[in-house]
Amino acid sequence: MAAAKVDPKLLEILVCPLTKSPLRYDAEAQELISDQAGLAYPIRDGIPIMLVDEARPLDSARAGA
Repeated sequence: MAAAKVDPKLLEILVCPLTKSPLRYDAEAQELISDQAGLAYPIRDGIPIMLVDEARPLDSARAGA
C-alpha cells in the first residue's frame, strides 16, 4: 500500500502545536518532525495528527533507526 500524499500547501502552514516552530516532513516515516520540541507527529491516511499526546519523542523514534 502506497503512503498517502500530504498537500505541500498544508505542510507550509503547519507548525508544532507545542512550540509553534516549523515542522520538517519525513516522507519515508510519514511523520512531521518538530526538532525544537523533539517530537514526531504521525501522518495517517494523508492527515497530520497534530496532537502532542499522539506524537513520539524523537530519541525513541531514532533508537530503532
